[in-house]
Amino acid sequence: MAISVGIEGLGFYLPSKILTNADLEKRVETSDEWIRTRTGIRERRIAAEGENTSDLAVGAAKMALAEAKLKPTDLDLILVATMTPDMPCPATSCIVQSKLGAPQAAAMDVAAACSGFVYGLVMGQQFVASGTYRHVLVVGAEVLSRVVDWTDRSTCVLFGDGAGAAILGQTSRGQILSTYLGSDGTKADLLKVPAGGVAVPASHQSVDERGHYLKMNGTEVFKHAVRAMSDACLKAIERAGIKPEQIACVIPHQANIRIIEAVVDRARMPLEKVYLNVDRYGNMSAASTIVAFCEAVRDGRVKKGDYALLVAFGAGLTWGSCVIRW
Repeated sequence: MAISVGIEGLGFYLPSKILTNADLEKRVETSDEWIRTRTGIRERRIAAEGENTSDLAVGAAKMALAEAKLKPTDLDLILVATMTPDMPCPATSCIVQSKLGAPQAAAMDVAAACSGFVYGLVMGQQFVASGTYRHVLVVGAEVLSRVVDWTDRSTCVLFGDGAGAAILGQTSRGQILSTYLGSDGTKADLLKVPAGGVAVPASHQSVDERGHYLKMNGTEVFKHAVRAMSDACLKAIERAGIKPEQIACVIPHQANIRIIEAVVDRARMPLEKVYLNVDRYGNMSAASTIVAFCEAVRDGRVKKGDYALLVAFGAGLTWGSCVIRW
């Protein structure tokens, strides 16, 4: 008999510092109106000095554990999806394991950028479905404020910091009905941090050339994101064996309101069913989808028995989707 894999607990953590569009007007040549009309973003959260990705992840994990009525020692595996690790090595998941106090848990990071949480959810599902592990913690956590170029107005207005977490286990609550993952490495140059790896090691030149900051071809990313996310929505719905009109709530990656509007239009789904928080947090990469899902459940937008659709797109290029029956 197949094991039903669902969500035992949800949690999220957001830094207390808020950076508004008005604040950004003082740093770069931009305006609140320009940012809002093009992105839908009004403000975003910024991690405090000394507050790292692992700290945000732990905050989200503790909330998820409390909801699941589990202890850190109950966890068998910790997956942390992030493109802003505390350091290149060791994995941020290992640091989270230590800070949580879960020495028995295996730990590894998931590197799929903004699609990272969905990728991690699919990975975690397999470990539970196979019977290998009972409780798997999946976290999406980012401190993007430290990898954006605050002199580049085309990118610095888009991103924020935060973390969300889900604990997977053998339960019918939040049952994962279907998943879909995709990637296209031929488009890797469209969204990247070019320096800091072995291809371009850190040097005076790489720092002077601002190579350690996020670079993005916004126009091309927009085009590919709309196509990939809308297709991923329809594939996950088809695999779940339901009809699009049965989806109660769509939880998209909160990158840009224009992308979201174009995705649901292409997938022929009403915007009223979409949960949005991009105005308050901006693009939190791997944290975006799971934080939005946590809020949608908390706010009653996703109720018991509802079908929820999660979909994300990120650097790689990567994309993924899943249907969850709450």
